[in-house]
Order: sequence, then structure tokens, then C-alpha cells
Amino acid sequence: MPPADSRDGADRQAGIVARVALALTAWTERWIPDAFIFALLATLLVVAAGIALTASTPGQVIDAWGRGFWDLIPFTLQMALVIITGHVLATSPPMQALIRAVAGWPATPRQAVTLVAVFALASSWLNWGFSLIFSAVLARAIARRLAGVDYRALAAASFLGLGSVWAQGLSGSAALQMATPGALQPAIRDIVANGGLVPGGLIGFRDTIFLWQSLLSVLVEMVVVAAVMWLATPPAARARTAADLGIDLGVREIADAPRPRAVAPGAWLEHSGLLTWTFGAIGGVFLWRYFAQAPEPLNALNLNIVNFVFLLAGALLHGTPARLMHAVQAATPAVWGVILQFPFYAGIAGVITGTHLNEQLASAFVRVSSPATFPPIVAVYSAVLGVFVPSGGSKWVIEAPYVMAAAHELRVHLGWVVAAYDLGEALANLLQPFWMLPVLGLFGLRARDVMGFTFLVFLALLPTVLLLVTLLGATLRYPL
Repeated sequence: MPPADSRDGADRQAGIVARVALALTAWTERWIPDAFIFALLATLLVVAAGIALTASTPGQVIDAWGRGFWDLIPFTLQMALVIITGHVLATSPPMQALIRAVAGWPATPRQAVTLVAVFALASSWLNWGFSLIFSAVLARAIARRLAGVDYRALAAASFLGLGSVWAQGLSGSAALQMATPGALQPAIRDIVANGGLVPGGLIGFRDTIFLWQSLLSVLVEMVVVAAVMWLATPPAARARTAADLGIDLGVREIADAPRPRAVAPGAWLEHSGLLTWTFGAIGGVFLWRYFAQAPEPLNALNLNIVNFVFLLAGALLHGTPARLMHAVQAATPAVWGVILQFPFYAGIAGVITGTHLNEQLASAFVRVSSPATFPPIVAVYSAVLGVFVPSGGSKWVIEAPYVMAAAHELRVHLGWVVAAYDLGEALANLLQPFWMLPVLGLFGLRARDVMGFTFLVFLALLPTVLLLVTLLGATLRYPL
């Protein structure tokens, strides 16, 4: 341990923002529980609310929970595929070459952490599953190359896309659900349709993530997050490197699929690109025809199409079926948290809709809101609920019935309500460790090791988001 005067000098060199980040990290290392605990607490809270605030008996509340428990099975698979296809793309040989090149850019710890944050933000707009893996591998490549950079800050920076702009991007769950037929229950579609005002209860990307207001929000958030991480990066004297934490960075994160010296005739196609490129050609023709036939190409994007595009791109970049299979196998352990927790979120949604608790919540929103204050209230509520239900998609299933009903009554732009929900939803990921799980194993860290940095970003983004949803929401008119 360095002498006291050395530590005091390092503290002064760190600056106030970096010192706050380190103090918060020390606190979270001690007090933050596992993500699954939040899901169980949310279940108990909603069951208690259903009993206390509705006319349902305890037995009826429990029945509603059990009946809803498996309602999100298709969506669970879709979310698992977001992670898997993103992982497949991020670990392809061309992406690995790009990561190695980018890792050579930064020359100082601040540059390194800020660079990882910027890449995480930009890539998460395209696909949050891809961003998680791409940014994590980039962070480890930089840690391997650059001495004196805080490993915890790098890990935190790699996650910040999911704490800010991801939900405003192409893989944003709520926007995809609103644009995807069959992604929401018919009862929710009827609420959004409001007697045919919104045909089919579908809201396309043109009225959500491609609003100029949404794109401006993304840009502002990226600037704020990058600035915070620049200021929060500890100097080398206060940094805890991977070596300090006892973590072996090795040579590379993702091993290539082993190729046998002698390929048996039956395995020849596994190591040949013939079938992969055939699949790529068929998939490319399908996508061309799909978008050509769509009345509005932007509104034709949905969750299944986004996953298909990433799987197709990943297959082509890996080149052979053997490499693709190996990449999918390596990605699969990252989805265990989704498989375990999503049924609990479906059960929560079952209680809220089955006991008509959603109607009381909608009335409460209307009572405390005006058209001007509704978007920031939705953003705050989304962030709070997101701590207990850390999934933009499954949480939107819970919130959509009463949030959209209130939006109709208050005559607020429906697409901007989705955007306000998304901006608040992303903030919860800075406080809730659930979506950190897929990459923390890659880093060899625990959530509490990085959450001091993510909490600091939360403190900066919360007022930013509230200001954005309020001011920009005033430029839009009901219903779309």
C-alpha cells in the first residue's frame, strides 16, 4: 500500500468527479444485491398492490400471476437472439481486426475510457447486444495494451450505451414492439388504436426513433456521457488495473473455431463458405424484397427483421458454418439471466392487467399530469420501475396499457410517449446490474465493481433527460 502522502497527492490529482466515482464504487461494492433479487422484490410488490388496491382476492391475484407467467416466451426468445446475434457479429474476424486497430488509438487513460464510452454509445444505437460484446472486447484490448488505465472505468464505459441511447436506436424494445405485429397482446393494441385512431395500434419507427427530436436526444446524451467519463477517469496513480485486481487478460477474448488438420468428408461443408454464402444470397434477396414491398420502409423495421439482419451479417463475416456455430455457442451462456427472469416479469404484467390495476394506474397518471408534464413523469416512472423490471420490452408490456391510455386522454403525441419511456428506461440500467451480466463474466468483475461509475453517469443524465423530454415534447402534436 502506498504511503499516506502519496495517496493524498493522487486524490488531489484525480479531481472531484473521479473521486466521487471511486467513492460510489466503494459503496456499491458493499451494498448492491444481485439483479434477480430485484425481480423477486418487484413480484412481491405488485402482488401486494393487486391485493391492497383492487377488488381481487389474494387467490385471484395469484391466479393472474400464474396465468401470465409464461406469456412472454416468444419475446424472451427474441431478446435472447438480440444478445446472441450481437455477440456473433461482434466476435467475427473483421470486427476483431477493427477492435485491435481501434485499441491502438488512445495514449492516456482518459482517452481510453472516453473512446470506449463513445464506441459503446454509437454501437448501442445500432444493436445493444452487439454493443455489449464489441465494447467489452475493445475495453479489454485497450487494457491489455495501455498501462495505468483503471480497469473498472473501462468496463463501466463499455456498458454505457445500454444506460443511455440504446432504447432510442434500432434495437429499442418498446419502439420495436409498437412496430411489430404480434409483439404485444391484442388488448394492448386495442388501447393504442383507440377506436381506429391509430390503425392496428401500430406505431412505426418514423414516429418514434426517427423523429428528429429522438435523434437530437441521442446526440445530446452522447456528449454528456462522454464528458462525464472523461472527468471521472482516475489518473494512473489512483487506477486499479486488471493486474491490480488479479485478472489475467490473456491474449484474446474469443477463440476461433478449431479446424481439424484432416477434414472428414462429412465435415467438409462445416468448414466451407459454400452454404454460408448461399444463405447470405437467399437472405439478401429476402430483405430486398421485404423492404421493396413495404409501403413505408422505415416502419417495416421490427424486432424479427433486426435480428435477421444481424444473424445474416454475422454469418457472412464468420465465413463458415463451423465458425458461426462456435460463435453462437460462445454467446449462449450470456442469455441465462433473460431466460430466468423474463417469466417473472410476465407474471407481474399478468397481475397488473388481470386485476385491472392498470386502469387505476392510468387514472393516477392523468390526475397528476398535464400534456406538458406527462412525458417527464413517464420518463421518471419508467426509470423507477426499471430498477425492479430491468427489461425495456417486458416492462413496456407492463406499462403500455395504462401509459398509452393516459396519453390518449391527455392528448400527447403517442410516439413521443414511447421515446420518453425509452429515455427513462435506459437510465434504470445505470442503477440495476441485470444487463451487465452478459459481459461482466468476460471482464472477470462483479456489477458492484463498476456501478460507482454508472451511478455517476445517472446523476448527470437524469436532469438532461427530463429537460429533453419536456422541451422537445412541446414541439409535437397528438396523436402522431
